[in-house]
Amino acid sequence: MTSNTRVVVIGAGLAGVRLARRLGELGTPALLVGDEEHAPYNRVLLAEVLAGRYAPEVITLPPPTGLLRTRVTGIDRAARTVSCADGMSIAYDTLVLATGSNPVLPPLRGLFTPDRRLPEGVHAFRTLDDCLGLAKAVRPGTRAVVIGGGLLGVSAARALAVRGAQVVLAQQAERLMERQLDPDASRLVLRHLTDLGVEVHTECRVRDVRCVAGAVRSVELADGYALDADLVVLACGVRPRTGLAEHAGLTVRKGVLVDDELRTSDPHIHAIGDCAQHDGTVYGLAAPALEQAEALAELLAGDTSARYRGTRSLTRLTLTGPGSPFDLAAFGETEARPGDDVVRLTDATRGTYRKVVVRDDRLVGGVLVGELGTVGALARAWEGAEPLPDDGPLLHLLTNDGGS
Repeated sequence: MTSNTRVVVIGAGLAGVRLARRLGELGTPALLVGDEEHAPYNRVLLAEVLAGRYAPEVITLPPPTGLLRTRVTGIDRAARTVSCADGMSIAYDTLVLATGSNPVLPPLRGLFTPDRRLPEGVHAFRTLDDCLGLAKAVRPGTRAVVIGGGLLGVSAARALAVRGAQVVLAQQAERLMERQLDPDASRLVLRHLTDLGVEVHTECRVRDVRCVAGAVRSVELADGYALDADLVVLACGVRPRTGLAEHAGLTVRKGVLVDDELRTSDPHIHAIGDCAQHDGTVYGLAAPALEQAEALAELLAGDTSARYRGTRSLTRLTLTGPGSPFDLAAFGETEARPGDDVVRLTDATRGTYRKVVVRDDRLVGGVLVGELGTVGALARAWEGAEPLPDDGPLLHLLTNDGGS
């Protein structure tokens, strides 16, 4: 691909910004189109802004050279143009969808006003505007209900508690972060939140949002119990943002289907990040989005051998607050199957927990809570998927700092 080929990237999140910047470095300038009024920012750090640990400008991403702030409303694949809300039409030779994801809004009674807006006091937690709105509304003593106990819900509950809110977290599953953690690690997260003053309800389904004069007042659970609320945070997961792709007739399942060249069903259109589905997986995480951006940049800049083969992603979470930080990492399969070998090391005094799962002499997953000095070595052993040596490697990996 020649350097004057026009690459247009829709979406100014982590994936879109990394792709545009990398293309610029490789001599293939791209036009990045983003629909948020803010400068591009690192969404991963929104909870730290909400907690007051970072000012919003601290999480700003280094901007690429070509950034256009407008909303794309449609794609004309035959003409190879995109239309924008401001009436502009942009021609492309190669189009990249990096449209990200939207928050899942649960089907609760009373969640929307008659004009389909969220009531006053009810917030999603996906964008910088969501974060700034929450930060403006929270005060010491504010009664906040967080709906959802995954990574996002735990982060939001911790941030609100650090700001002095009275926080209740309602989780439908039987434990916190059940997709990433085993039961023992979930209990440690629960203990950390409880120590911060968060009241956690698991196996708890929210049924209704009660409002007075357009403002939230309480949340009703399925068993009829009501939680008083000045603020409600919806942390129920995300859904790939695929509307543009669907309306353009691209193949969409859970996300926009892409191959190893991150190419959609239209050879002139690629997709990366939260909106893309590669080899059956929609990752919804930062590390795969950045790896996809790097691979696609190499490909579009002329490296015809560049491919994306998938990401073995590791979840990291650091919860700060009163006392020492709470660090956590999880990767692969944290629950053992019959026949797997499991090694656990627990130190109640230091509040650390380390566990790895081995199958057929290969490390298939692990979870670490507390000191994470060994996470680098463990992650490399897992990513390499090579047979482990016979000379007691697991205890070495678990107890020696292999570099982070």
